[in-house]
Amino acid sequence: MDCADIAARLGVPVEEVERVHRLAGDRPSAPLPARADAPAILDRLAVPPDDAAEIMAGWPDADSPLWTPELRWLLDRSVALVRADLGGHGWLSSGPALPRDRGPAWRHLYVYAYLALVDVVRGYHRDHGIPDAVSWTTLADLGRNLAVDRRMHGEGWPVMQSWLTLHVRGGLYELGRLQHHRGDDAIGLHVPDAGPLTPEAVAASLDAARAFFPRHFPDERYTAFACGSWLLDPQLREYLPESSNIVRFQRRFALEPYEEPDGLDADVEVLRFVFRTLSTPLDRLPRRTALQRAVVDHLAAGRHWQWRQGRFPL
Repeated sequence: MDCADIAARLGVPVEEVERVHRLAGDRPSAPLPARADAPAILDRLAVPPDDAAEIMAGWPDADSPLWTPELRWLLDRSVALVRADLGGHGWLSSGPALPRDRGPAWRHLYVYAYLALVDVVRGYHRDHGIPDAVSWTTLADLGRNLAVDRRMHGEGWPVMQSWLTLHVRGGLYELGRLQHHRGDDAIGLHVPDAGPLTPEAVAASLDAARAFFPRHFPDERYTAFACGSWLLDPQLREYLPESSNIVRFQRRFALEPYEEPDGLDADVEVLRFVFRTLSTPLDRLPRRTALQRAVVDHLAAGRHWQWRQGRFPL
């Protein structure tokens, strides 16, 4: 099949199929784990039971009628595309967003690609002396994001399609409360949905990173921690007390001048993170916490949140 035929069968733009074909070329893919081993692996990746059941139901067995030739091609080439950038840390999309209402093979194709790359990236981790516990903790972000997607009725996963390629390329590591993203001169900080963002937990995670990167990536030189997030929006200080964990997190950073981000809507990101919904009307959103009230009141007043960039010395 040619790219146009594959795109038509998948119901996606031909340019996106051409991109996969161009980046993957004839580079090697990687096999999925054996079906018998998959439940234990999904458990280690913190995949919730409902999602694990769907993933197993759609497993790409050789004789599965769920897996059409074009789906098998996309799975194979998406794995090859990501594997070709093993060790990379830039943003990378593994393939086009697929129609998600056609069954588990369509809905979870990029989960299967992730599973095929688990052993690949763990080999990369071993080559860099990274402890197994850090590997599995980092990779278990799959389960966290699948849980978010289920809670959001499918509105969460498409934006994670690029995000999760960082994990299976060795570009990102979860060390305590924060995720740490390899970069050029700065370690990027990401804040997963994993409990309170206390100053103590943040400090411990930063200290862990200060030891981790020189030990496991001695050829890389970092001078700062950096973060891009709505959490750094100084407008939050209009609503939250100075003692709040978010405000104390903000105080660590020197903000860069504000620029409208390309292809990113801060209002959407705030709603996605704080409420896990993009479709609930503002007047029906919960107002149980100071942050929830701040988000709703700000948007209801016709104002908008900002995605801000900041950094502080290592």
